[in-house]
Amino acid sequence: MKRRRFIGLGALAGVVTGTSPSLAAKIPLDNSQIEKRYQQGQSPWPICLDTATIRPASLREKVQIAAQAGYDAIEPWDRELAEFEKEGGNLKDLGKEIKDLGLFVPSVIGLWNALPPTLETFKESLKDTRNRMRMAADIQSQHIQTIPNTVGENYDQKYVSKRYRELIEIGINEYGINPALVFVKFFPLKTLGQAVGVALDANHPKAMVIPDTFHMHISEGGFEGLNFLNGDLIAIFQFADAPASPEITALGDKHRVYPGDGILPLPEILKTLNSTGYKGCISLELYNPEYWKQDLQEVANTGLRKTIEVINKAGV
Repeated sequence: MKRRRFIGLGALAGVVTGTSPSLAAKIPLDNSQIEKRYQQGQSPWPICLDTATIRPASLREKVQIAAQAGYDAIEPWDRELAEFEKEGGNLKDLGKEIKDLGLFVPSVIGLWNALPPTLETFKESLKDTRNRMRMAADIQSQHIQTIPNTVGENYDQKYVSKRYRELIEIGINEYGINPALVFVKFFPLKTLGQAVGVALDANHPKAMVIPDTFHMHISEGGFEGLNFLNGDLIAIFQFADAPASPEITALGDKHRVYPGDGILPLPEILKTLNSTGYKGCISLELYNPEYWKQDLQEVANTGLRKTIEVINKAGV
């Protein structure tokens, strides 16, 4: 606890204990000190459904499933938005429908090919990048994931950081959306540490990263780095468990399992995340084809229940 805040609370406690009950009851509470809770008070974070978790459903069905299950938010993919428009749908109307169902959109996946290795190819990529930002903004998304799939092996961190900074400026100034950087074991930029390095070198107050428990594990970057982050650096927190087998070098996204069904120390990770002051979404992200064969409403229900069980075990 910060010393100044501790002193302030201590002084208030002295006033209250030294005052009659009737007068103490009239002292207004500072709403900034009241933590907002979600899921009937069980979570300090809103719980989001990454739509890949129930991939076979249509986008509109996914929105309905998420709302029916009781999620707070939904995280769709750019190709779903493009297909929705291609079939005659209006994304602004979809955004209103999402809001009317009590959901919000913290992030869209994502800005593919947005960080190519040369300035020329970067400029060529901006047309598609802007269109993806526009689609995400139409459904009132807060962020869009910047995916480093094309940075190239042995990428130049200074160069990538400059390009990421440009994307932030375009997103905020042209579309009112904040691009955040992801890391993926299968791409050259594969660990939390590497993503944070790029974000810091972008030297922008809105630079953010998106940790993913599964890729923190399979990239072998580990989880201890979370201890050194301020929660304001994190845009959204992707959440999944990993099985004991196959061995870590053979694990792929298809092996993601429900929280609590694998070997990751998820309660401890969430305790650390809470200590950073992070207030954004926990987004359930499962690409398991075995789940896609099942009743998708039940998959969403189970995923939410198991996520909350892990949060309860974390005691946050």
